[in-house]
Amino acid sequence: MTDLEIRPLVAGETELYDSLPDADSGPADFGGFTRTYAAMAAAREYRPEWTYVALRDGLPVARAAWWGGPDDDVPCALDRLDFTEPDAAVALLREASLRYEYCIRLRPGWRDQPAVRAAAQARIDVAERAGMRLLVERYQYVWTPAAGLPDRPTRLDYRPEPDDGVILDVLRRIAHDSLDAHDRKTIAESGVDAAAREGLDILRWFPSPREWWRLAYTPAGDLVGIAVPARNYTDPVIGYIGVVPEQRGHGYGYDLLVETTHRLVATGWTGSSRAPTSPTCRWRPRSTGPATRSPRSGST
Repeated sequence: MTDLEIRPLVAGETELYDSLPDADSGPADFGGFTRTYAAMAAAREYRPEWTYVALRDGLPVARAAWWGGPDDDVPCALDRLDFTEPDAAVALLREASLRYEYCIRLRPGWRDQPAVRAAAQARIDVAERAGMRLLVERYQYVWTPAAGLPDRPTRLDYRPEPDDGVILDVLRRIAHDSLDAHDRKTIAESGVDAAAREGLDILRWFPSPREWWRLAYTPAGDLVGIAVPARNYTDPVIGYIGVVPEQRGHGYGYDLLVETTHRLVATGWTGSSRAPTSPTCRWRPRSTGPATRSPRSGST
């Protein structure tokens, strides 16, 4: 067997990336993800330097594409991983210079679909062999017009807050005793302040208007939390909702979610025709390199 060549793409090599055999049966369609590599590259969400291939005799046997926003200097997450040789995929991930979490979007009920489960497990095995570990499995919920909207709760007052310092303090308070896997990981490694700053960085990353951010208060003026409708570079998303510890247990999270959804619809969002729920597994690198959460699906 000839030696393996591992390298990033260079401009104009989209056809080389696409030439991996049977690539369409891989995770690109696990969650109904249909945008091609060429379309993502044209939008600058994929870049040649963020895309690696493992070649044998000049043909790809493994490939990996990291994703980021069109104005980003570095990617946010490993987005696609396909291969015909698992060992080559492990070598690619080990040798690539990029260290960001791996997000696998999967169909609802994926464990009960043998072909999808086998394809997902193959990628999980490669990720683990390359040194990653499972961080969290989440469900992504998608609103569709057919579902309608619940009545808007009226017990909270939503106010804009232009001062990022105030927002940071609210995020810091919310991070205490958080059940969010990313927050808990960051807090364990670097403290509450680091988790709050990471959350604020994500909110700043969204290309949607800063003016959409809202703090929620009781009629008596007590802070309840934050609600951020947002858009990433493909879809409207719940950018962030969170309740401060002293206000938990009153069902305010529901209020924030419904309010944020109403605000998104008011911006002209007509909903989605995709499956209403889909799980996303996130695998975090073990290395000391950067491994930030991906804002692609928002944060709740």
